[in-house]
Amino acid sequence: MNVWLLAGLAAASILYSSVGHAGASGYLAVMALTGVDAAVMKPGALVLNLAVATIATFRFARAGHFSWPLLWPFALTSVPFAFIGGAVQLPGHWYKQAVGLVLLFAATRLFLETRRQNDALHHGRPPLAPAMASGAAIGLLAGLTGTGGGIFLSPLLLFTGWSGTRESGGVSAAFILANSASGLAGNLTSIGALPGEVWVWTAIVIVGGVIGSDLGSRRIAVTTFRRLLAAVLVVAGLKLLLVL
Repeated sequence: MNVWLLAGLAAASILYSSVGHAGASGYLAVMALTGVDAAVMKPGALVLNLAVATIATFRFARAGHFSWPLLWPFALTSVPFAFIGGAVQLPGHWYKQAVGLVLLFAATRLFLETRRQNDALHHGRPPLAPAMASGAAIGLLAGLTGTGGGIFLSPLLLFTGWSGTRESGGVSAAFILANSASGLAGNLTSIGALPGEVWVWTAIVIVGGVIGSDLGSRRIAVTTFRRLLAAVLVVAGLKLLLVL
């Protein structure tokens, strides 16, 4: 068993779950760096996503950082499109480069938001049509990349003012849970079975998910929370640009 792989997965689950993400981008990066076969990476990351997103959704909701009215317009369209994306094996280095640049841009914008001290401002809810259209696009990207979609949804919610920081974490966790389940179902139609080693990895990231989601939902200051999310996006962007 690769110790560096297990340590990397644990670290990724702690960081990502602390900001309401399940960590698929981090898991994919760790797998790539430690020599995991490419055929194992996407379904493996989606299974790990399911485990950590379940924990994060529960912890954020219990702490009062979840909104069903905010989630459902995005999830309504994202779930079926995540299934479609999960079933498609899309090659192409250009696509990974484009998504990586988008994530790095989002990280820069989010880090600049740390200068705003007040997170208690009123946030308007998204109009139905833009939310559903965004959900469909994010769901497709989530299924194609195996990331769950939280890395796209969180900056959208924050930049538009549709959500506060911690609420975006709770909504993103539930969004990732739904999309990961759908994307994995779609992916299984293509690959047929899951890799056996994924269950050991799952045990590791569950422990990290419990630690990270507790830190994010209860103990981390809002500014730190934003900076952690920016760091998540940087890691994901660099992974797409440089690792895979």
